[in-house]
Amino acid sequence: MTQNALSLATDAQARQAARPQLSFEFFPPATEAGRERLLRETLPALQTLGPEFVSCTYGAGGSTREATFGIVSAIHRAGVEVAPHLSFGADDAATVGALLDAYQEQGIKRLVALRGDSPSGTGGSGLAHAVKLVEFARERHGAHFRIAVAAYPEVHPQARDYSSDVHFLKAKLDAGADFAITQYFYNADAYFHFIEQCAAAGITKPIYAGIMPITNYTQLARFSRFCGAEIPRWICRRLEDFGADTDSLRGFGIEVVTRLARTLLEQGCPGLHFYTMNQPGPSRSIVRNLKLEPAA
Repeated sequence: MTQNALSLATDAQARQAARPQLSFEFFPPATEAGRERLLRETLPALQTLGPEFVSCTYGAGGSTREATFGIVSAIHRAGVEVAPHLSFGADDAATVGALLDAYQEQGIKRLVALRGDSPSGTGGSGLAHAVKLVEFARERHGAHFRIAVAAYPEVHPQARDYSSDVHFLKAKLDAGADFAITQYFYNADAYFHFIEQCAAAGITKPIYAGIMPITNYTQLARFSRFCGAEIPRWICRRLEDFGADTDSLRGFGIEVVTRLARTLLEQGCPGLHFYTMNQPGPSRSIVRNLKLEPAA
């Protein structure tokens, strides 16, 4: 190798080492066509961006249990590091334990442990809190899984108050979770204030920022009402202005979220977790705008 080539390779390695962690989230498609599109188009398109892992959601009360398991298994067979979401919700310990066993047997080494929701009109299992799931996974499988949990910079909609929300996050991390991923948000100050409060509470493990690209205003507004994420008024008004002009709305959304992500990274956020909604384009555009594509 020439001196020049050696220098270029060393520079590339240094850039890669300093690169913030990226990860991407999918949901299990409801149709076979959607499943094929996810595996053959969406996953390969995002895998070129060099994510640390991808994750797959788990419906309320295990409503997508089989679909989640199938997609996670297929992603794992494709050689991609994958983290299934899992919760107790309305599931019992035997059901969740069997899933954990099956994931370990396949060699899957990551997990996103959530409180989960019970389907409408049903009761919970009595083990609904995520800290119980973290403890359960650690007792059953020791250090096999690298476990992520959820965090809420703008406060969980059912939290008693801000301080208790931070307390519950610390409990999940103390129980054995390795890091946290936040709910999406559009106000960087909310994230940085949350990080300060977590540090004051003694939390030292990484907290990665959840990023939701803006592609559909009606859908985003509905999600945000449900999960308690605030969309700043100026963004709402601008999105309303675009009406049916989806191209302009998406362009504006990419610009706004790129600016948010850049601010987060410049001020010390360790990485970004993209809620892709199974659409690779917006997340890929944001990563490219940030110049975070892996070095060749």
